[in-house]
Amino acid sequence: MLRRKYRAIAPGLTERSRRLWAAAEAAALGHGGIALVERATGISRSTITRGMREVESGAHEALPPERARRSGGGRKLATEKDTTLLADLEALVEPTTSGDPDSPLRWTSKSVRHLAEELQAMGHEASHRLVATLLHECGYSLQANRKTREGPQHPDRDAQFRYIADQVRRFQKQHQPAISVDTKKKELVGDFKNAGREWHPRGRAEPVRVHDFLIPEAGKAIPYGVYDLSRDEGWVSVGIDHDTASFAAKAIGRWWKVMGEPVYPRASSLLITADAGGSNGPRVRLWKWELQRFANRTGLAITVCHFPPGTSKWNKIEHRLFSHIAMNWRGKPLVSLVAIVSLIGATRTATGLRVRSELDRGAYPMGVTVTHQQMARVQLAPHPFHGDWNYTIRPASRARA
Repeated sequence: MLRRKYRAIAPGLTERSRRLWAAAEAAALGHGGIALVERATGISRSTITRGMREVESGAHEALPPERARRSGGGRKLATEKDTTLLADLEALVEPTTSGDPDSPLRWTSKSVRHLAEELQAMGHEASHRLVATLLHECGYSLQANRKTREGPQHPDRDAQFRYIADQVRRFQKQHQPAISVDTKKKELVGDFKNAGREWHPRGRAEPVRVHDFLIPEAGKAIPYGVYDLSRDEGWVSVGIDHDTASFAAKAIGRWWKVMGEPVYPRASSLLITADAGGSNGPRVRLWKWELQRFANRTGLAITVCHFPPGTSKWNKIEHRLFSHIAMNWRGKPLVSLVAIVSLIGATRTATGLRVRSELDRGAYPMGVTVTHQQMARVQLAPHPFHGDWNYTIRPASRARA
């Protein structure tokens, strides 16, 4: 907005009126106004502050209106005095496009001070403020990495998405439970910094550790979530051992006993949508063995549909449950397992999300082997479409019937 305003009025401004206008805009913006005006207009900080001093002292009123520097007067722009400055700056910022794999800043932070130092080494007169101004004029801005690359897409990716959606609708139409499952990021337990901010009395922010080193006696928390796609309800088992298929199946079993079975008393089947990796991946034999045991205990036919590799962000649990948990505990150190379970269980949304959480102190050792004999007892029926991603495991008694 400020840049557009300046471009509209700049042709009719004299040097003095431009200086006074920039000073007035900076003063109106308050703290940080000088930097904002400098970036938007290219008018130097010294010129803006000089204008502000003139306005404050009233010196500008003592000068006759006709006293103005002729057009073209004053110092020349740095890029006019040094015609190669801008090209050399752009080559430093984008070494790959300039074709210079040996750029001195290729592997260092591209801060304006580093860029200014490198330009000075090349013989240019450039301050970090000038570098910042030139970068803004060239359309550069400070930006963080953005997660957009998903890697090579599987040719049946979209078809699998449609298949999962069809399965969810089919189960919901038949009033059968459909859930989304996944493991949330492991969390260090202790007085560590947690991203985000919350209100505290001024100057009394909660102190936390400087370094995020594991506290052995506190350990890590492993939240495994189950999200009911029909009822907007979530369950999270917080484990303390390992993220294994046995831990995942135990969490699903606890959800069914506490939250699932009471609201689906006539259910004969269960749909699970899950990622293609981790403890509940389609190639994990222990995952299928544990689901068979779960099916045998409950009498449910378990249908599993996996999202294609590299598409975990499409899993509903990520943005319908885990994102709200992260927002609820933002800025709060996860000082104990009790605190973690309480913060998860207190998660609510305006749309009605309810979450229950429980601490699971069970041991889930890594490296458990499922034998060929055990796998032969898994009543697994692959679906006609991508049986590696979509399959149903039936209770043993029903499979023999």
